[in-house]
Amino acid sequence: MAKITYVEFSGTEHVVDVPTGLTVMEGARDNGIPGIEADCGGACACSTCHVYVAPDWVDRLPAKDPMEEDMLDFAYQPDPVRSRLTCQIKVTDALDGLVVQMPEKQI
Repeated sequence: MAKITYVEFSGTEHVVDVPTGLTVMEGARDNGIPGIEADCGGACACSTCHVYVAPDWVDRLPAKDPMEEDMLDFAYQPDPVRSRLTCQIKVTDALDGLVVQMPEKQI
């Protein structure tokens, strides 16, 4: 289980426990976190689960694979360093304390 903080564009924070093995996107979906739409259900076929990872977490996450890189091209205002698709981040105990910030909108 990892405690993950989801920060809405407005600044509202949601701190939730997400079970190991789920994705960060599934943690948001299962806890009703607004701002992560996840239209493709986690298939890495859209960019509607886009977030900005807190700067101190960027190097602690697994690298983006080519498919995620491609889908981020379609995200709203992607940041080349901090942008990630939450469907591609598998929750482990090592992610305890992760902070992600939602963009202004998902496209």
